[in-house]
Amino acid sequence: MKKAIQTDNAPKALAQYSQALVFGDLIFCSGQIAIDPQTGQIVGHTIKEQTHRVFRNLGAVLQAAGSDFDKVLKVTVYLADIGDYAEVNKIYAEYFKGILPARAAVAVSGLPRDAKIEVEAIAHT
Repeated sequence: MKKAIQTDNAPKALAQYSQALVFGDLIFCSGQIAIDPQTGQIVGHTIKEQTHRVFRNLGAVLQAAGSDFDKVLKVTVYLADIGDYAEVNKIYAEYFKGILPARAAVAVSGLPRDAKIEVEAIAHT
């Protein structure tokens, strides 16, 4: 049985999807962009600012699902500019330590709301 996760500490869905779904002991987190959950607006003009906001949003969804960054198994990072990869990687290391999750980083032609980065994850409870 699947269970939808919803928290006010992360942005509301921009379309028809859940912030995350729990199925068994797995959590499938939808992509997060740099939206402030209180204002609904994109936060930050730099990749550094946006990346920190994305990981705070992802952390809030994980927490609402009974998990945290240490329990993340797989991460996919979508970048509007692959030139931002090195900066994102530095910030990523602040959130993920120990046994690191599997990861993919992909350059894309565009992201919702002209965001610079979007991150989705699979974790366990």
